[in-house]
Amino acid sequence: MRHISTSSARSFFKVLISTRAAQAAMMTLRPGQSSSHEVENEHPRCEQWCYVISGAGRATVGKRSVALKPGSLLLIEKNEPHRVTNTSRKVLVTLNLYCPPAYTDQGEVKLLSRVPTLASALKLKRLA
Repeated sequence: MRHISTSSARSFFKVLISTRAAQAAMMTLRPGQSSSHEVENEHPRCEQWCYVISGAGRATVGKRSVALKPGSLLLIEKNEPHRVTNTSRKVLVTLNLYCPPAYTDQGEVKLLSRVPTLASALKLKRLA
């Protein structure tokens, strides 16, 4: 068993703990800040479960958009491009679970996580 305190993890993105099968990380967005500049999928081989602890925002997943508020749980499935934006005047704090792990302990995307799956590669080829 491992017990992790999340109260002090309030940087933009911090990996809290990882196993071979899953990973937990905290993301904190300032008012107006987004998780990325555009809707993208930097970890196409990993599911992301995003739970809102505090604040409010908007998640864009593919062409759909949903409001986020405390208690919201959002599943971003493999291959889904996405972006989370803080739309409130307070910080947006989320707990994110990745299956399998998407990031190194330093918060950099794992190389294998970036490699598109066959389905996403074929979709990109059709768009070209």
